[in-house]
Amino acid sequence: MTYRRSTLALAVLSLLAEVDHQQQVGMHPYKMQRLMKDRGKGEVVNVGQRASLYRTIDRLHRNGLIEIRENSREQNRPERTLYALTEEGSRVWREWMLDALATPTREYPEFLAAMAFVPLLEPADVAEQLVRRQEKLAAELDRLHKQISAAGEWGRLFTLEMECMRATTTAELKWVESVIQDLRSGSITWSKEWLAAMSAAHSK
Repeated sequence: MTYRRSTLALAVLSLLAEVDHQQQVGMHPYKMQRLMKDRGKGEVVNVGQRASLYRTIDRLHRNGLIEIRENSREQNRPERTLYALTEEGSRVWREWMLDALATPTREYPEFLAAMAFVPLLEPADVAEQLVRRQEKLAAELDRLHKQISAAGEWGRLFTLEMECMRATTTAELKWVESVIQDLRSGSITWSKEWLAAMSAAHSK
């Protein structure tokens, strides 16, 4: 059977795999969300919406990848459900982890879609917006550098995902700077007349 993979589903299974390794009974959704936030995993997994987390947990449960180990209620507090990996869930988690590490996936980011249609804008407008992006990327790089440096005694093992984010952000910033430079120098430019001529030439 093929299961639908997502970063949030992978994170849930990973936390429950950790519970399994520590031979604990299970983990409830609130603790999953809190641990991901406390450990900084919100950098790479969207854990802000609790409803999304619960939907993901429900789907994993329906697919037989996780199971309910315990239900408990303390006084007037909501019922607490502890989840754990099933045998199939453990197998799928390992398969997802190994595949995610080894196989680059095709993603369709909004920025690249916008770049594909920049000729519909004026070159000056594109340059102006890319300058804004440049500033935001530089700020993000500074933030990531500080977070990585703050890891201190935890060491590199626990900041690998942020190191990867820093590397990709650095590469994007360098590329954006090169495009800005070429737009300003006129190495990259266009006009409605030139685009019309190009369209006419390619339609023959």
